[in-house]
Amino acid sequence: MELMPKKGNGILYATLMLFVLLGMYGLRRCAVDNNHSSAEIRPSGADTIDVAIEYTPLVCYTYGDTLGGLHYDMLRDIASRHGLVVKFHPVTSFEKSLPLIHDSIVDLFVADLPMTAEFRERYRFLEPVVVDRQVLVQLRDSVKGHGAVRNPLDLGGDTIWIAAGSSVESRIKSLGREIGDTIYVKSESDYGPEQLAIMTALGEIQGAVISRRVAQEIAGDYPQLDVVTEVSFNQFQSWISAHRYSALSDSLDSWIKSYKNTPDYDNLLKRYGAF
Repeated sequence: MELMPKKGNGILYATLMLFVLLGMYGLRRCAVDNNHSSAEIRPSGADTIDVAIEYTPLVCYTYGDTLGGLHYDMLRDIASRHGLVVKFHPVTSFEKSLPLIHDSIVDLFVADLPMTAEFRERYRFLEPVVVDRQVLVQLRDSVKGHGAVRNPLDLGGDTIWIAAGSSVESRIKSLGREIGDTIYVKSESDYGPEQLAIMTALGEIQGAVISRRVAQEIAGDYPQLDVVTEVSFNQFQSWISAHRYSALSDSLDSWIKSYKNTPDYDNLLKRYGAF
């Protein structure tokens, strides 16, 4: 992982503080009993639906002793309505989790994953769950010394971090072509969008592009962050299913559509601020 250079003992101190703060934040937001890496996930068999679910404030997190999140609650409600047995496997990395779908180790991948044309060619996206957009997470006092970037056209020559495997990479490269300049993209395979935002807050990276709702949630804990500069239009956020389970995918499409017409769905949007 490439970090911004510091001098003297500042490197050691900053690095230690980074991992301490990441660990504390991760325990508060994401600690669950079945926390494990994607390499340890195995198919459950029988009638159990295995779901790799991402740690983010909107998708899946813990508050007190309770596991929640808009996507988690929605899938749990759908499973309850239709008598499904679901096993959740919390994950933090797009890059390491997407192969689980390719190899049919899990049946669903639930994450803050925008539905892009490139990814639609590679994965089976289900009925959209919510609409979001991508924003630039940066410090309010820019390292360039002239305040935060307000126009994506001013990102030429900058380095932006993303979670490895994220579909937002194609959007940033497309933006670079639009402005006729290079926007350098650094992919992080070990940390997800939430952790990248925290690293930005701590000054360890220049900036990251993540979903607006996740950025706004984290900015509540890190007021030094600026999260208002948008780099994409509204995008559908959808779950991904394994191709070989077409019958399950078709059923889930129908159930998601029906659920979105219920008061329970509206209540979830209000609870998590996902309008």
